[in-house]
Formats: sequence, structure tokens, C-alpha cells
Amino acid sequence: MALRLYQTLADVPAGRRAIALGTFDGVHLGHRQVMETAIAEARALDVPAMVATFHPHPMTVTAPERAPAALSSLARRVALIGEVGADEVVVIRFDRALASRSAEDFAEHVLVDALGARAVVVGVDFRFGHDRRGDPVLLQASGARNGYAVTSVPLLELDGERVSSTRIRERIRVGDVEGAAKLLGRPPEVEGAVIRGDARGRELGVPTANLAVPPGYALPAEGVYSGVAVLPRGLGARRAAISIGTNPTFAGSRDVRIEAHLLDFDADLYGSPLRLELRRYLRAQQAFADLDDLVRQMDDDIAQARAEPLPDSRRIGAGER
Repeated sequence: MALRLYQTLADVPAGRRAIALGTFDGVHLGHRQVMETAIAEARALDVPAMVATFHPHPMTVTAPERAPAALSSLARRVALIGEVGADEVVVIRFDRALASRSAEDFAEHVLVDALGARAVVVGVDFRFGHDRRGDPVLLQASGARNGYAVTSVPLLELDGERVSSTRIRERIRVGDVEGAAKLLGRPPEVEGAVIRGDARGRELGVPTANLAVPPGYALPAEGVYSGVAVLPRGLGARRAAISIGTNPTFAGSRDVRIEAHLLDFDADLYGSPLRLELRRYLRAQQAFADLDDLVRQMDDDIAQARAEPLPDSRRIGAGER
């Protein structure tokens, strides 16, 4: 069954459902545990399984100076939720009006009236409502009055470390993409539109796709990474050598650029969306005095990217197998 997406609360049709409630930025392993619990409850109750996700992140409204960098776009978040197996997703638009609503009002009028909650599943540390006064205990009291069950899922730990979006962002920030992948359950990603660059890579025999990432997203430490480029329009994927940095060999702009050389691929992607999975940190950015040295290093980066093992070879084009 196709995932049903509701862009606003007003779009949600009447009916009872089991709801996983949270922001779910990144849809990491802890988030999946909450969603899977809601899906299991939905199946037991014979009702749809819904994921209700807040967007934008509540802190962009309540404390914008401390708002965290996003781990994924809303569209990617919805797609990942669909992969978990939910039947429905509703986007709860977080704004000043919602931030000012009491926890009791939210439970009564959003969960019960708008969404028809039969069961609600949250993380044990979930907080909501004005001044974050709502918690699983308040939800349980509301559920007792309004006929829905509440489950609070314990925080997930892996090897003694709590799985959280905060920890994932820190791993990404320092370039530990393998550590981030362990907590996410998949490689961390950057996504955006392919734009025109300086064409230096093509001149050097190593053409690259230059990615324009919207502001506010978590970017990894500057350096060179091996990874996978997921192509648009059903074109599959390619291994890639990915550079994130300021191109220190060349004078000019000091803006951070994201450039990916896609192995065995040379088609026009300008203006198309592209998602890059970061698999492994290869090396730091460095300035080369000689272009021949730069090309030799790029060739080595590409060789390492080509050797990167891939868990699902079916996604890779024939030239990559």
C-alpha cells in the first residue's frame, strides 16, 4: 500500500489510528523503534499506522539561535518514514500558534479531534506543548479520559551510547560518517540540486557534480569521502568520490563546496536533485603546488571510492558492478 501523506492536520480524514508522534529528524534507529512500536500497535488494533512529524524543528521557532542543523529534508524524512512501513504521515506545521498551545489542548484537539488517536507512541523523553510541559505521563492521563492507549519507548542504546540526533550531528560535524551511520542505521547524506561550477574537474579529466545544499542542513567536516550518488529519474546510483571544502589548491571563493565525481557516469545533471551517501572519510583537504600532484591524488581518491563495498549491488549501474 502506498504511503498516504497529509500536508496539514486539516487534510487528515476522520478515523481511528495508532500514532507515532515526534519530530524524527534523520529517522535514526531510535526513531524507527518508536515508529515500529506504533505500527505493531496499529496492526493489533486493525487501524492505520500514522507517523505525525513536526516541521520545521520546534527549536527554529522557540529558540532559533539554538536550532540544530537538519539531518534530512522534509521530503527525505517522509520517504524514510515510508520505508519503515507506516501507512500515513501527517506534517504538523510548527509555528508560534502551535508553540503557545498548552499540552492539554494539543492532546485533546490535535491527537483526539484531528487525528482520532486510538494509540499514541512516543519516546520516553518526548516533551510537547507550551514551555514543554507535556510528557508521557500527561499523555497517559489524556488517554485515560479520551480512550487511547499511550506507550513510551525507552531510549535506544548501542554499545553503551544513546542513539540521538544530537550525537549523530556531532559525528557528522567531525567527519565520523561511519560512526554516524551506526546510529542512523544507514549512511549520512547530503542532498540538493546540481549546479554549474568552475568546470575545473572536467578540465583535469575528473568531471564533478556540484551540489547546492539549502542552508540549515548538517554538513560533514571538510575533506574527501567515498560514497554513493543516488541519481534522479530512476537512473539508479553510482559510487562517488566526494570533496567537501574550499578547493585550497585554487585561489578564489572561500565558500564550502560539495563536489562529487560519479564513477562511470557522464550525463548532464544540471538542475536535477542529487543525494550523496557518505560512506567513509578518506583524507583532509590539502593544497597542491602542482596540478599533476593534484590529479594523482584525485586518481587515488577515485580508486578508493571504487573499492568501497556496497551492501546492495542491485542499485548500481552495470558499469559499476
